[in-house]
Amino acid sequence: LSRAQSVAVLGAPFSKGQKKRGVEHGPKVIRDAGLMERLSNFDFSVHDFGDLNFQHLEEDEPYMDVKFPRTVGAANKKLSGAVRNAVSAGHTLLMLGGDHSLAIGSVSGHAQHCPDLCLIWVDAHADINTPMTSPSGNLHGQPVAFMLKELQDKMPDIPGFSWTKPFLSSRDLVYIGLRDVDPGEYQFLKSLGIQYFTMRDIDRLGIQRVMEVTFDHLLARKQRPIHLSFDIDAFDPSLAPATGTPVNGGLTYREGIYIAEEIHNTGLLSVMDLVEVNPDLGASPEAVEATATLAVDVIASSLGQTREGAHTSMDEIPPGKNDTELRL
Repeated sequence: LSRAQSVAVLGAPFSKGQKKRGVEHGPKVIRDAGLMERLSNFDFSVHDFGDLNFQHLEEDEPYMDVKFPRTVGAANKKLSGAVRNAVSAGHTLLMLGGDHSLAIGSVSGHAQHCPDLCLIWVDAHADINTPMTSPSGNLHGQPVAFMLKELQDKMPDIPGFSWTKPFLSSRDLVYIGLRDVDPGEYQFLKSLGIQYFTMRDIDRLGIQRVMEVTFDHLLARKQRPIHLSFDIDAFDPSLAPATGTPVNGGLTYREGIYIAEEIHNTGLLSVMDLVEVNPDLGASPEAVEATATLAVDVIASSLGQTREGAHTSMDEIPPGKNDTELRL
């Protein structure tokens, strides 16, 4: 894989993986924060695939306390096909959510074309509950459990999900930014030996070391496509207030941007999800705008924006003084 030649942008305005309204407007506010203008500054081509249309099924009773299983399953099936098509056409794909249940479709669609992918999950939450361990029944807290082969026997057959089978091994996953992990999730992290970095680990090691260990873990055996699934609530709520499940003590602006820059520097980013921006939950228009602009900053850094300024070459620096002044 090389640096992105072309980037495809796909909106997934979907909210049924959780209870709060508004996250379906995430793609629009991220676009309104200047996403396409920012991407036009790069030297790759940008293709806007617009937003997917999702049906809400009338008959969708909870199953084992899982809310809207058929609606979420159908949305993810549709998304997985769109992601597979974009990746197989040679694009680096940016998926704008929507809630984090969409990662089921995004990562599985990616894996259909790139079965050797690895997954970096940047989030305050581990999202690895099963229907039996989930305190809420909300599917945005369960997407990773659908992906992992090691949890196959822990997952019931949930209506709406017969189209997908687990495809990821627990050693192909790294979490960054965790600070709100449920008891069942903690069990899975420990028993499956998943590599994860809580905010405490980031305090202890520093973000540079965290990224070194992450790549060592995922890429030491061989170079392979990276799927970055970035939940905006990984950031501290002071920076990203407009989100559904904020948790204090999150990533600083610089830590989040550093993660994105380092993933770009591998040259291996293949698909990125940016999820859980919810404009209905900002206390003010400024709070919404701050959250959406932060999302655009993270996306731009993942795709190659640097803090050193543009890397277009300037042939020579224009003189500040003319020759006669210099001779005095």
